[in-house]
Amino acid sequence: MPESLKWYDEKADNSPWIRVLAEVRHRATREGYCFQHVQAITVAIDQYAEAALGNRSYFLNKPYSIGGSTNGN
Repeated sequence: MPESLKWYDEKADNSPWIRVLAEVRHRATREGYCFQHVQAITVAIDQYAEAALGNRSYFLNKPYSIGGSTNGN
């Protein structure tokens, strides 16, 4: 059985590196100054997440199952 995907949880005890990547990824969505540079940084973060953590969408919102609770259980 394949291992389930991991997702970023801001309440978890993450390393400082992962916390900073999550913050930069989040802030990049609101930056409009130089779209190409911001997009390149976002893609690089997503590629790192895929290579190191096994999930390209690691820093995006954790999906909820149909009828599932929103408290992460």
